[in-house]
Amino acid sequence: MCGMTESGRSASPGILYRLIRMRHTRVGNHLVLFLCILSLFSFHTVYADVTVQERAALEAQLVQVQAQITQNQQKLAEEQSQEASLDTTLSVLDSQITEAQLEIKQRNLTIQELKDGISEDNQGISALDTSVVASQTSLAQIMRDTQQMDDMSFVELALGGTLTDLFQDADDFMAIKKAMAYSFSHIATQRSDLSTHESALENQQQEQSDLLQLQVVQQNSLQSIEQQKQSLLAQTKGQESAYQQVIADRQKSVTQIEQALFSLADTNKSVSFGDIYADAKEAGAATNVRPALILGILAEESGLGQNVGTGNWKTDMSPANQPLFQTLCQGLGLDPNTQKVSARPWYGWGGAMGPAQFIPSTWNQYASRISNITGQTPPNPWDPRTAAFATALLMMDNGADAKTPAAERLAALRYLAGWAHANNPAYAFYGNDVMSLAAKYQTQIDQVNGS
Repeated sequence: MCGMTESGRSASPGILYRLIRMRHTRVGNHLVLFLCILSLFSFHTVYADVTVQERAALEAQLVQVQAQITQNQQKLAEEQSQEASLDTTLSVLDSQITEAQLEIKQRNLTIQELKDGISEDNQGISALDTSVVASQTSLAQIMRDTQQMDDMSFVELALGGTLTDLFQDADDFMAIKKAMAYSFSHIATQRSDLSTHESALENQQQEQSDLLQLQVVQQNSLQSIEQQKQSLLAQTKGQESAYQQVIADRQKSVTQIEQALFSLADTNKSVSFGDIYADAKEAGAATNVRPALILGILAEESGLGQNVGTGNWKTDMSPANQPLFQTLCQGLGLDPNTQKVSARPWYGWGGAMGPAQFIPSTWNQYASRISNITGQTPPNPWDPRTAAFATALLMMDNGADAKTPAAERLAALRYLAGWAHANNPAYAFYGNDVMSLAAKYQTQIDQVNGS
């Protein structure tokens, strides 16, 4: 109602009486209109397209899928603990495929929930913005009218009507002044609310972009597992003896492991696994982060530097990061126009750099620490050794130096999603994938070290 005060209670009978009487004056009309505008618009009164029932249904589906994921993970853990055989390996692959499919389904539900929330916030911001504009327009007219009354002398006011009218106008004038003070405060609150909700909307949109990016990664991982299963079936033709021979062939010698070559993207050189491991080992010693985990992150992010991106900073990087990128390239003597970054996907921004896939703003935050620990000034994100140290520093800050499986997995999730979203089940795949890669590299490291 138009007669509501800021606290939500009805205005006092005296104020209502004045408003009713003031409707017949020009200033009174503007004031009544203004107060109506204030009472009609509020961010919280916007009706959302998504009903309570629809939101509850989404939440119920998420709970159901999470329960299925938990059950499948228990089954997978039991299968992995069994002695290696063809049947067991195929069962493990089937469980991994099921897990990937469930996590993709879970993430789709989370993305849908985010879309609904973004839609609601967009509606609310639009209504609140309309309210602020309307309030300012009405208040501006009130201020012009009160200024005219303020500029009139006592004699001019007295000659304009009866003595009773004079005192009524003066009383009205004071009421308007008080209402204006409230109006200024209300508009300030509205603007603060608008800024808060716009910031929240940006965070939601970024989270949605991150989830969509992770969805693409897991779709590729799912395809890889399915191909691995088909390859195993083709090699063994369902025979256990053939499977055992495949396993024996995979047991590489220490020399083969150390000399395995990786062609670094955007360079004309190749490095061996032994070289990459040496960098990770050095970085691990300086940060107390397990070298195999450092390799797991680098493998997940860029295939150990083999895929650092095909994008260009002008088209694929967010505008906020572009000046930082130019400064970085200038300091390194690199041409920003030819230096590759991660390509921009259809749902957000790219612009990540090097094997560790840092964006310029994050690299800028860590630059001095990376220089101190590597001796490279300025530090180069495309240098494999520097990237290993950058990854190790960030993983140490994320808690990986505790060296427990739970702490390492959580640190990996923080590497991807930050601390705020690390425990969101929608990101679980990344942590699981990094830990799986780390286990693979730990086996190779143990062979190299003769463990």
